[in-house]
Amino acid sequence: MLINCVAYRDGAKLADIPVEAISDHLAQPGCFVWVALRDADADELARMQEEFGLHDLAIEDALHGHQRPKIEEYGHTVFGVLHLLELSPTDELRLGEVHLFAGPNFVLSVRNRSSQGFLGVRARCEREPELLTLGAGFVLYALMDAVVDRYFPLVDALDSELESIEGRIFERGAGRANIEQLYDLKHRVTTLRHAVAPLLDAVGKLHGGRVPPVCTPVAAYFRDIADHLARLLSSIDTIRDTIGTAIQVNLSMVTIEESEVTKRLAAWAGIFAVATFFVGVWGMNFEYMPELKQPWGYPAALALIAATGGLMYRRFKRAGWL
Repeated sequence: MLINCVAYRDGAKLADIPVEAISDHLAQPGCFVWVALRDADADELARMQEEFGLHDLAIEDALHGHQRPKIEEYGHTVFGVLHLLELSPTDELRLGEVHLFAGPNFVLSVRNRSSQGFLGVRARCEREPELLTLGAGFVLYALMDAVVDRYFPLVDALDSELESIEGRIFERGAGRANIEQLYDLKHRVTTLRHAVAPLLDAVGKLHGGRVPPVCTPVAAYFRDIADHLARLLSSIDTIRDTIGTAIQVNLSMVTIEESEVTKRLAAWAGIFAVATFFVGVWGMNFEYMPELKQPWGYPAALALIAATGGLMYRRFKRAGWL
């Protein structure tokens, strides 16, 4: 699905153009074309490959998707894959992708399996014509910066959820539910890390060492993206470490609760064991047991059992077992 196809010259928008006119505008000096696609099919990508002269391997990645974040260079064209992450109303982390192609005088973005658009990025670039004159490199930076900036609210949301779970760690009987939530949170944090960590290494190709020609005028901007990714990765690793600690604390609390239950059972078993002992003694068929023929023998036996049980209950209570 075609979202936009716009031609620019000297930082100013010329017009929305049809796909058939892309090659004509690419041939004009000082002109570059910015095209945005969503969930493109094979025919649409084939047309874009023909218009822009894109590499077969890059088109194959964009068509099949499910790629790890990366930056690759094919001749004069830079090809990038970034993950688009968004939280659903049920706090499920949805994973999409955007594939970016940037050449000397064009930018093509292909968004898949995501509702997050980039109309705001286009409007921002058009409000800054002095930066838009830097060409396709600045547009590539603006798109990547928008994707990376959207990771920060996700990190904040996951961090807030972790704090909420930590506040319930010491609630009695909440151990199992806490562990299940922590493992679910760990899965989402890992998904976010898989989007950030490879991209941090990949962006290094755009601002250090041999920089692709299309990115040379804006290399410093890509260094800013790398700084943001480094901050994100540090925050994500901190959350992961805290989740690991919280899981261990929850397991310890479950063990403590089980130990307390065991102590209670042992204390009551001890109390009833004494009662069972006395009853067993009096239930034996001795011929000479004076208390058997005394009218106060039965009440005295019950009183002795109750007194002994009460004494043991008091001792266990003071020891914290009951």
